[in-house]
Amino acid sequence: MDRETRVFAESHFRGLRGRPAGGVGASPGRVDFIERPDSFSYADFFKRYLLPNVPCVFSSAFTEGWGSRRHWVTAAGKPDFEHLLRKYGEVVVPVANCGLREYNSNPKEQMLLRDYISYWKDYIQGGYSSPRGCLYLKDWHLCRSPFHADIFRSFSWSVNICGRKKWFFFPPGQEEALRDCHGGLPYDVTSPALLDSQLYPMREHCSPPLEVTQEAGEMVFVPSGWHHQVHNLDDTISINHNWVNGCNLANMWHFLQQELRAVQQEVSEWRDTMPDWHQHCQVIMRSCSGINFEEFYHFLKIIAERRLLLLAKGMGHGEVEDSQDTRLGPQQAAFDVSRIAEVLASVVAHPDFQRLDTSMFSLQPEELLQQLEEVMVTTASL
Repeated sequence: MDRETRVFAESHFRGLRGRPAGGVGASPGRVDFIERPDSFSYADFFKRYLLPNVPCVFSSAFTEGWGSRRHWVTAAGKPDFEHLLRKYGEVVVPVANCGLREYNSNPKEQMLLRDYISYWKDYIQGGYSSPRGCLYLKDWHLCRSPFHADIFRSFSWSVNICGRKKWFFFPPGQEEALRDCHGGLPYDVTSPALLDSQLYPMREHCSPPLEVTQEAGEMVFVPSGWHHQVHNLDDTISINHNWVNGCNLANMWHFLQQELRAVQQEVSEWRDTMPDWHQHCQVIMRSCSGINFEEFYHFLKIIAERRLLLLAKGMGHGEVEDSQDTRLGPQQAAFDVSRIAEVLASVVAHPDFQRLDTSMFSLQPEELLQQLEEVMVTTASL
């Protein structure tokens, strides 16, 4: 990150005044396609897609050097089952049954990859049908992923090593119009059941989704909080990655507050009779969401300490970062510090966080916040 990009980003977040980035708003109308790596910089991606929180697609030119595209795929563009068996056949993998639903998700089982590939071959030979149902290996979707937003409102990217996918995107807030009369989101946004106005009374207020057909080698960037559904159109292998950075950290914190409120509402009838009710809510939240307020603080602390250490060492001192630089340099670290400080200030002020026992924390939250604020002053002119 160069200084100009950092200044641009900090101005962007000052304009939000604490609101989550990329909140409820109009759809961009289309998804941009980025053709050439040599004419598109990290600063371009940061300003045009990360900050405004909108999707885009990168051409296969961005991944043409990936080993997986050479070794996992046959000359005909199909999965190279023999190579995968030799390299990974004894790996235990999670496999879900697309034809079954439990609590609006697919039940999973553990399976050796060689057994899954044997099933996959039989599935293809059977005209894409099997008495065992439609099985998919986690992150190597054979069929489809149901309607969802990514974990912790993270960003994600998805690269097709081979095969094609159909994506349906809904910007943050649009999913509310897709809730049924019981408040639940649909499993499949293409289902004819959504035309039932009694079952889905708000459906007519939902704009059509943005649709993307992703070809082999292409990378789809999925913004924070965008609900989406994906169908595999061919035999497909994809590599996917989720991440959180300074651009969507506040979105993650906003999501965790929503998760806690949902837990508190569900167990509200025991609020006055259950000892340590608030503590139990944190335990339930961790069980349901995978993280609670205490763990989120430690998550912030680890990132903050690494950024502070980088700045203290003066990494890159005397060097000027340019718009092509993707390394974690001082400008990126200073930007991250400012974002962590804003979110941590909100965490520290939250009544449910204040109820936690922080006496055994290696660094008190208020002390960490003070350190961040002091560094923000010293790096303002960096």
